[in-house]
Amino acid sequence: MLTSYFKLKELGSDVRTELLAGLTTFLTMAYIIFVNPQILSAAGMDHGAVFVATCVAAAIGSAIMGLYANYPIAQAPGMGLNAYFAFTVVGQMGYSWQVALGAVFLSGILFIILSVLPVREAVVNAIPRTLKLAISAGIGLFLAIIALENAGLIQAHPVTLVTMGDLTKAPPVLAAIGFILLCALAARKVMGAVVLTILAVAVVGMGIGASPFSGQIVSLPPDPSPTFLAMDLKGAFSVGLITVVFAFFFVDLFDTAGTLIGVSHRAGLLDKQGKLPRLKRALFADAAATTVGAALGTSTVTSYIESAAGTNVGGRSGLTAVTVAVLFLACLFLAPLAANIPAYATAPALLYIACLMARGLTELDWEDVTDYAPAVMTAIAMPLTYSIAHGIAVGFITYTGIKILAGRWRDVGPVVAVLAGLFLLKFVILA
Repeated sequence: MLTSYFKLKELGSDVRTELLAGLTTFLTMAYIIFVNPQILSAAGMDHGAVFVATCVAAAIGSAIMGLYANYPIAQAPGMGLNAYFAFTVVGQMGYSWQVALGAVFLSGILFIILSVLPVREAVVNAIPRTLKLAISAGIGLFLAIIALENAGLIQAHPVTLVTMGDLTKAPPVLAAIGFILLCALAARKVMGAVVLTILAVAVVGMGIGASPFSGQIVSLPPDPSPTFLAMDLKGAFSVGLITVVFAFFFVDLFDTAGTLIGVSHRAGLLDKQGKLPRLKRALFADAAATTVGAALGTSTVTSYIESAAGTNVGGRSGLTAVTVAVLFLACLFLAPLAANIPAYATAPALLYIACLMARGLTELDWEDVTDYAPAVMTAIAMPLTYSIAHGIAVGFITYTGIKILAGRWRDVGPVVAVLAGLFLLKFVILA
């Protein structure tokens, strides 16, 4: 039955290979069950409820991707957008987490609408590759500054804005050692390197008294009601949140499109024209997962590039993603373990992911100042303004302005020009 439904023979795979691929993918992305509740709890959300929402949203998203689109691509709350949700929308802009969830839900609805319209590819292709790479790298740098701050490796300074943290304390030292260990394990291609590092740093920290241990690892799932259907849709329709909804929507769109193409290319799943079959279904699966995730009580759910780990061991069908879904459901009983993980233990994982995302800058055309200058401005604006939305806005404005004044106005499509104008209007008039 599984062979027939997932077309395993056509794809050159079998059930055993798909199950192994699912386990591999899960181990590379399981860090999210520790990191996401920790980040969103900083916004005032209940840690246990977010843990449940994270596991269930990842399971539902991965199941839809596997059963409906038949792709070996897993989904879970996305890194970067969860930090933007907690530290910018709630922490800096002052909105409640209920309103922020409403904005995520609206971005998911927009994504659903786009995924069923024939213009979806035109919208994706209208955004210059330069800005797509810059946005990904900028989110990585945004994660990096959050990780360094959580670890205590950097701290605020009244004169220089930021300075080195107190390295006489255990947490920053453990985080630094953890990052080195994680990179070494990744270089050796150790499966589950991120999860192993998080657990190792946490255990050492508890052993030397840097953080407490409750003594409990397994229990029944926590109560999900504190965040379930808690989104404030009315508040999310306010004028000030238009940019926020846009940021959630477009970053998810870029992440999903890039992940789908990248993983499918490595797995040999693209057609002869280099296009992705069943793109409509794949985009819908991602969009549906985001709306469901917001209803459950978590930030934007997106496709994970870590899915490439599963395709590297032979995963070719949706059975890989369904396997990931089942494993995320099994994690519901590990809530006490997740609650015991301190921020400094997850900081190495955030830094490592930041490095992976920042490598997009290497793919820029460094001989063309009209390409690399807007990209660099986009990337550095995100961490320095503590806002993904502001970074995107800076990128569109500088890209459009530089291209036009350099006589390269043909490089600026109508979609980019309109968005740049709207962002400029917001900064000048509505700020």
